[in-house]
Amino acid sequence: MKNTLKITLAALVIAAVSSCIRTIDPQSSTVTDKQASNAPGAYDNFVNSITNSLAGSFTYSGSNNYPPDFGYPSFFLQRDVMGQDIVIEDASWYNSWYSCSRTLGPAYANCQYPWTYYYGWIKNCNTVISLYKASPSEDKVSGAGIAYAMRAMFYMDLARMFAQETYTANLESVSVPIVTESTEIPDLVANPRATNEKMFEFILEDLDKAEEFLADYVREDVYTPDLNVVYGLKARAYLTMGNWEKAKEYAVLAQEGYTSMNEAQYLDRNNGFNTPNSAWIFALTFKSTDENIIENDADSCWGSQMIIEVSESKCGYAANYGQPMRIDQHLYSTIPATDFRKKCFVDFAIDEMGKADAIKALSDYSDVPEGLLVTAKASATGVVGGLELKFRPKDGEHANQYAAFTVAVPLMRVEEMELIEIEALGRMNEAEGVKKLTAWAQLRDPEFEYGNHRDNYYDMTSGPFVNEVWWQRRVELWGEGFATFDIKRLGKGIIRSYPGSNHLEEYKWNMEKTPDWMNLCIVQTETNYNSACTNNPAPVHETGADQEYVF
Repeated sequence: MKNTLKITLAALVIAAVSSCIRTIDPQSSTVTDKQASNAPGAYDNFVNSITNSLAGSFTYSGSNNYPPDFGYPSFFLQRDVMGQDIVIEDASWYNSWYSCSRTLGPAYANCQYPWTYYYGWIKNCNTVISLYKASPSEDKVSGAGIAYAMRAMFYMDLARMFAQETYTANLESVSVPIVTESTEIPDLVANPRATNEKMFEFILEDLDKAEEFLADYVREDVYTPDLNVVYGLKARAYLTMGNWEKAKEYAVLAQEGYTSMNEAQYLDRNNGFNTPNSAWIFALTFKSTDENIIENDADSCWGSQMIIEVSESKCGYAANYGQPMRIDQHLYSTIPATDFRKKCFVDFAIDEMGKADAIKALSDYSDVPEGLLVTAKASATGVVGGLELKFRPKDGEHANQYAAFTVAVPLMRVEEMELIEIEALGRMNEAEGVKKLTAWAQLRDPEFEYGNHRDNYYDMTSGPFVNEVWWQRRVELWGEGFATFDIKRLGKGIIRSYPGSNHLEEYKWNMEKTPDWMNLCIVQTETNYNSACTNNPAPVHETGADQEYVF
């Protein structure tokens, strides 16, 4: 539905980008930043709100009937379905992003989605930084460090989503406007989009401050950023910038104290990808008290979209409402049987079996094999092939979705850092990169041999080594929000049309280059009220299936 809301400048400033705290007090008329900062417990509450607001509330719509409105992980899916590695059903809530819908254009509500969330999060960070600067003290240092780290993370996401060209392609390409704790309200009406060069300079400055402020910080759990997270964010930034030496340096630092998941952890039916472990550097979690869990039968949360083993509950878009997400059939076919990650996805061959044999085969994947048939039957295609079982219900709960969906979601894993280190090393010395990649991959597939099973499609401009690393990232980080970032960073295209493709017929597109519609449009209200803010071209919807690509 077209977004007809015309947000006034005042509302836009207050809701999205205001960096100051000015509340009316009947006794003294105003409360200064310094007074707010010194109120008992106030500063810590502001700090906690930065990470507590990542998930659990209906921030975008205010309605419990908008299922994708569950916070940061929803953007994982918006980005990942734009490529080819995730296949959705036509009725999916993420169809607009999968289908290059006109509703991704600036006049539609979908454009408001990242603007509302990200600039709201940035506002939270700006508030903490402003309060710290108004009344700096030793007990506020770590809170400011958290704010700097998170602000850098948010702006890095925005830069990679909105920039017209990548950092390595064009330093002068523009991304989004920068709003800081010192931005004045009059500045907002003429705040241009920052260039890639300026944006990443700003991001690294924030991360330098975070590194300094969090040097001695010891966190209670993985739901708050610490020094390892800062190092990991720097590794991401330098990878995006093509600074291989720095990317490698910080990826190695981020790994300290963490170990890669083994097969048992990866495929754990009770705790698989729902509970922090030795590999998780940073995460968020859904709590039993979250609005997204307690309202609308918990249908408006990450678990509803990604956890299919709750068919007994009769709830969940993935499990029961015909909207499961599947792996691309070709990507699945390139994963060797000896690679344990293949077991995260249901074998397409099971659809050729009778019911009894299918249930027996599905028992190798799940404790509720018949439930997987229920999930498949509810979908338009009716098949089990490609169903994902990477993300499991909490503690193996299959009947009560309110408990099953109270899961943690990884935001940074040591495996990502290891792959950044490997790519950066190989960019500088390919022989050393191949050696390290081979050792890493053999932890997933003992029979892995470099270059023995990849078709390296799309283009060869990256070279076989980078393509191999990209393939590992596609499999390892499936569903974790990196697909579009990697496609854009590496200048890849999309292959959805090929013999046996399981993509929807209307959206079987093949593109040799990265499509322009992966550069998100800025919501029209921003460009209406910010005279200096330009926009990206509205997406042009592709029509019909392309000729099948033969690998």
